[in-house]
Amino acid sequence: MDVVTKVFVGLHIIGIASLLGGFLTQLKPMSAGAARFVPAMLHGALTMLVTGVILVGLNQAQDHSLNNIKLGVKLAVLVVILGLVYVKRDEEKVEKPFFLAVGLLTVVNIFIALLWT
Repeated sequence: MDVVTKVFVGLHIIGIASLLGGFLTQLKPMSAGAARFVPAMLHGALTMLVTGVILVGLNQAQDHSLNNIKLGVKLAVLVVILGLVYVKRDEEKVEKPFFLAVGLLTVVNIFIALLWT
């Protein structure tokens, strides 16, 4: 079961790398006012959602104690990210505040995962 959990942790990290990588690739266009949400950002956020839910289930199946408040906050942040990316995914240009919010919330989600014990 540990191998399966580690596979899903790896997939979760790939999802966040896709979301953050997509954001970072659009920083230069953002300075010119032409940033957009690339498909990698949507796919990364969806991957994070699916693998995160699976990881919670796997950990509960192994009777590990979970910090449900932390998981709820992380889920809420991810839902906001997904909402912004999904709604604005087809626009040629995304307003700078929306785009920066997604990047900031992604970084916040990373630090919640790492620092909240």
